[in-house]
Amino acid sequence: MPALPDPNYSPEFYASVPAKRLFAWFVDGLIICAICIAFVVGTAFIGLFFLGALFLMVGFAYRVITIANGSATWGMKFAGIELRDLGGARLNLGQAVLHTLAYSVSLAFVPLQLVSIVLMLTTAKGQSLADMFVGTVMINRKA
Repeated sequence: MPALPDPNYSPEFYASVPAKRLFAWFVDGLIICAICIAFVVGTAFIGLFFLGALFLMVGFAYRVITIANGSATWGMKFAGIELRDLGGARLNLGQAVLHTLAYSVSLAFVPLQLVSIVLMLTTAKGQSLADMFVGTVMINRKA
């Protein structure tokens, strides 16, 4: 099992990760919106009546599937970052579900999201509240 890089000895793995996370968040949001638009059009616009629930379900499924299959969403891959557990291994399906659930809860409550942002900007490993709860770290992918 690979070891997680130490931020004191390998800071390049954690450099610019908060900014890359923000970029990945926007890319993922656009992808989720595109999928939702496809669902709405595919349902002859009946999906508009359930747009909020559709967006939540599509976003949750998108994050779980992409993280479980590559330890990163498509936005994260595009930004050059990935999630790892504290041992340095890629996330499995259970960890992906737990991380996505923790992320969704922290996103639903503004104070929790603000705490996450402060933690990402101030901790050595740049972990969010969800990362700390689940035991994950976002790092730069190896070139």
